[in-house]
Amino acid sequence: MEKEKALDLIKELSNANGVSGFEDEVVAVLKKYGKEIGELSEDRIRNLFLKRQENKENQPIVHLDAHTDEVGFMVQAIKPNGTLVFLTIGGWVASNIPAHRVRIRNSDGGYIPGIIASQPPHFMSESDRNKPLDVGEMVIDIGSLSYDETVNDFKVKIGAPVVPDVAFEYFPEKERMFGKAFDCRIGCAAMLDTIGRFQGKELPVNVIGSFSSQEEVGDRGIKVAVKEVQPDIAIVFEGCPADDTFSEPHMIQSALSKGPMLRHMDVLMITNPRFQKFALDIAKKYDIPVQESVRKGGGTNGAVINLAEKGVPTIVLGIPVRYAHTHYSIVSFSDYQHAVNLAVKIIEELDAATLASF
Repeated sequence: MEKEKALDLIKELSNANGVSGFEDEVVAVLKKYGKEIGELSEDRIRNLFLKRQENKENQPIVHLDAHTDEVGFMVQAIKPNGTLVFLTIGGWVASNIPAHRVRIRNSDGGYIPGIIASQPPHFMSESDRNKPLDVGEMVIDIGSLSYDETVNDFKVKIGAPVVPDVAFEYFPEKERMFGKAFDCRIGCAAMLDTIGRFQGKELPVNVIGSFSSQEEVGDRGIKVAVKEVQPDIAIVFEGCPADDTFSEPHMIQSALSKGPMLRHMDVLMITNPRFQKFALDIAKKYDIPVQESVRKGGGTNGAVINLAEKGVPTIVLGIPVRYAHTHYSIVSFSDYQHAVNLAVKIIEELDAATLASF
């Protein structure tokens, strides 16, 4: 995919509204770009599948996956003063939430702006200022003055999804991208780009991609998707948390502009060491920069695929994202490019015999 088209795709994916369970806008963007690449289909949980038209019968299946949802919020109740009580969707730290703009979907299907508010410091006691802020003490203010105005004029009801209100920006002089939802929209873009590189080409393996839903709330979509794909091997694209702005130098394992990250272990999965070595050897062979990590936290859709059927060798190809699970994230375009290039080279060198060796 040409650079400008890739940037357009990433921009549209980042700007799309799509907390877990409400990924419709994201799916629409992927359909727009994916229809030129292969055969598209959906299931009932809003997983979107992309199959190469060149796939053949009786070939091993390489499953590519990236999740479409983002962390956000949901309206739980409406107060008499018109403000919104909300719950978090996905993993948030309370201190990152207040004083930011959000978008709330109303009953007409449009999104209206709001601000996450907490008690102003002018009305806090000294003890109030020093205690940790709880999500239950925050509200979303849409400028309404009453319950009736919120429901009847703004048309906001309980159950409404809420997303961070952030617009994508690209800074070409440093090839850095700013925006929301790079976990995992940057992975979605990389996966679509990867599949597109094989248009018109013959491969000894079949490639099927799943843009899976609801990863941020317990890897739900992939549990359905893997049954549909029935893979022999898998690559999971992720927007992985970058650690280069807070870690000691010897602990930095997912820095910006140092290449994609291959994870040896996290809380939910120990990566197949043979497949991992194969991927690292490919990176070295083609001089593609890559980082390695061992994590004591986190987890990905890879854990679900890894445990499917008789066990599926799976690697996680992470593109570093600074400040994932906050309103604002930063990604290097070069990391995106290297992730796509590495995935392409890995797939090109896979065949039935190689898969058997894992």
